[in-house]
Amino acid sequence: MSRKIQSRSLFIKKNSKDRGLKYCLTFLALFLGLTYGGIFLLPAVPNIPNVDSAPVYKVKINPNSSLSSIAGQLSEQGLSINQFTIQLGARSLFVGSKLKPGTYMLPVGGSLGKILLQIARGDRVRESIAIIPGMTIWQLRSVIDAHPALIHQTKGMSNKELLQALNLSYPSDEGLFLPDTYIFDPDELDLNIYRRSAQAMQKQLNQAWGQKASGLPLKTPYELLILSSIIEKETGRISDRDMISAVFENRLNNGMPLQTDPTVIYGIGPKFDGNLRKADLRKDTAYNTYMHKGLPPSPIAMPSKESILAAAHPAKSGALFFVAKGDGSSHFSQSLKEHESAVDRYQRKIAPRTGAN
Repeated sequence: MSRKIQSRSLFIKKNSKDRGLKYCLTFLALFLGLTYGGIFLLPAVPNIPNVDSAPVYKVKINPNSSLSSIAGQLSEQGLSINQFTIQLGARSLFVGSKLKPGTYMLPVGGSLGKILLQIARGDRVRESIAIIPGMTIWQLRSVIDAHPALIHQTKGMSNKELLQALNLSYPSDEGLFLPDTYIFDPDELDLNIYRRSAQAMQKQLNQAWGQKASGLPLKTPYELLILSSIIEKETGRISDRDMISAVFENRLNNGMPLQTDPTVIYGIGPKFDGNLRKADLRKDTAYNTYMHKGLPPSPIAMPSKESILAAAHPAKSGALFFVAKGDGSSHFSQSLKEHESAVDRYQRKIAPRTGAN
């Protein structure tokens, strides 16, 4: 009889434990269901957009923000859910440490879960600015000054002040910024674009200088940069870069003037109207390479990586002259006689003689 009572008691205890576990699991499932249901069903983004009447809501999260700080920023910028709920939602989705800074366009009426996952993915607004090979410093500054997504800290600075702000010690700010497309977050300082592109140029220039061919008539990386900018402006076809480099370096080695129009044009400045006249070639400026031997005092444009590499590795050629053929390519000559014949053919459109008179 006692065995039956003991067995019945164990059975009751076991059933009680099972029921208790069942109730706990049911409560947990109900809690998770309500939590996740609330996270993904209840709208967190206001129904009134705050950017140009588009169906999105713009918010910004600052760099190096903690979860509580992010929750506060989102709440302050108009999300219709309080800070505690935002933190609870982020932890429930295991994204509390994955939320990324930046500017986000959130869908109007979007749920808390949806926007937290968007922020965790870093699906944010990105802006870009392109520095085009051959662009001059005044063209670059105009483009950066006009970009609406930048904070214009450098607008109105002189070129010397810009160099000082970047801690650069060069005679000019021309040519110092590597052509590329630079991606940034809205409301970034424009000085950061200059800094990033200057650092990229310095890295590219130092690398090319360290691997340059032997025997170049260049004394410093800055002279390499100057020559690269001339090659950039003279190149009509990419495949001609190393030959154009060879012509200029052969001329430097032989003590000949470079005699290149782009340097003269740069000396005229932004007022150049597109028509280079004979009077311009006779005007004495530091950039007139018809009148002065050697390199001009500064770069004349922003050279591409390819032009820098061409300046560091010219073609093995004795060419001293080149003339545009009219199709983007150039004809290269080792003698003045050959060059004049090429000028007659490609520029003056004079057919070459086939025999003696």
